[in-house]
Amino acid sequence: MPAEMTYRQLGHSGLTVSTVGIGCNNFGARMADEDVPAVVHAAIDAGITLFDTADVYGNRGGSETLLGQALQGRREEVVLATKFGADMGGANGPDWGVRGSRRYIRLAVENSLRRLGTDWIDLYQMHTPDPRTPVEETLAALSELVAEGKVRYIGSSNFAGWQVVDADWTAHTGNLEAFVSAQNEYSWLSRGIETELVPALQHTGQSLLPYFPLASGLLTGKYRRGQDAPAGTRLAGLPDRLAAADFDLIEALGQFADQRGVTLLQVALGGLAAMPTVGSVIAGATSVEQVLGNVEAGLWEPSEDDLDELRDLTV
Repeated sequence: MPAEMTYRQLGHSGLTVSTVGIGCNNFGARMADEDVPAVVHAAIDAGITLFDTADVYGNRGGSETLLGQALQGRREEVVLATKFGADMGGANGPDWGVRGSRRYIRLAVENSLRRLGTDWIDLYQMHTPDPRTPVEETLAALSELVAEGKVRYIGSSNFAGWQVVDADWTAHTGNLEAFVSAQNEYSWLSRGIETELVPALQHTGQSLLPYFPLASGLLTGKYRRGQDAPAGTRLAGLPDRLAAADFDLIEALGQFADQRGVTLLQVALGGLAAMPTVGSVIAGATSVEQVLGNVEAGLWEPSEDDLDELRDLTV
């Protein structure tokens, strides 16, 4: 019998999300449009509530459109997260490289709502910092959207630790909405955020939403040292990425999994979900089988000794 989904709060907020989330960056890109509804419905049926997309995914707008169509009739069952602030190539009008401004945010959110076919976004995330717009202006614009009911909660993505703390201080001293989460790359092959970002999240009480937890598929068990990538996999057309992979560490993680009678996928997702501040592990999926595999893997619960050994292995 499959494990039953577990749920967590994002930071100090009232927003509840599934421990395993689904990344929708493949929608409109690596998978056929007609396959999206089956993947979305299988995820909901398996207990996944967090669906994470962005306006830029799927060739700028395709992912939001397909996700919105698939969620018709089931919108209330999910926590819908999207992002603004990446280069939309003029789809939101000229932005002059300034995408954290009140002007731009107003344009971006209306277009996302239209594509998603919804009246509200549960978690609206700034995709990347905007060095030209004061964070106070960005937070003020996002606070207006929360007050209007178009957005429920706000988060950041790809912020450095100091930027997370600065935004939090600005929000609380200015009586503005504060970020409840941070979405950054994090996996057992990429632990750099533990130096500054994770302590910043602990200090501010925010949750981490790791993306690329499988390191572009390197932690799925599909790839072997000295062998070509299997046809149809993410790295099949990226031989340089495969050649540069740290197979010493990948194989050590595989041995760690074997010793415990679990899979590398379980170590990659379940192990990461047990790390401090992690709210929901966001993993992409292009098939129903991948969705179910990610759910099972993400609900594996390592012991404290397991986590200590994982930290030592991947330091």
